[in-house]
Amino acid sequence: MPHIVPITNDARQIIEPLWLARAESVHRELRPQLEADYAAQMATIFADGAGMVVAVQGETVVGVAVFRHYRDTFSGTRFYIDDLVTTSLQRSQGVGKLLLDWLRQEAYRCGAKEFKLDSGTQRQQAHKFYFREGLVITSFNFTQSL
Repeated sequence: MPHIVPITNDARQIIEPLWLARAESVHRELRPQLEADYAAQMATIFADGAGMVVAVQGETVVGVAVFRHYRDTFSGTRFYIDDLVTTSLQRSQGVGKLLLDWLRQEAYRCGAKEFKLDSGTQRQQAHKFYFREGLVITSFNFTQSL
């Protein structure tokens, strides 16, 4: 059974550089546009306030979650999931649920009033999973390229 390994601590410092390196290929399944120097890019993301955990089975990363919490004027403390991905070989095997459950607990620990993520409209299978896990669509996200 997979288990969760934190990559960053509460200060958003990398505490598991080996697991971060092992996470890269899984993370690229969702974000192929990540920069060539994955560790350096992730270090900047962490410096901006993101945290990261991985789901591990044996010596293999099978899932990745990048998250952050912050305060805003709409909902107070908000917990946002930047990235949630399981390796294609492990989908529908409970890894996503394991990560989502860990993220919910972290959101509670942070005192968040909202638990939020965005998902591309083309990701219908992911949406089925999110609906099963009790997430609902509460708004539309509008974007403009600059």
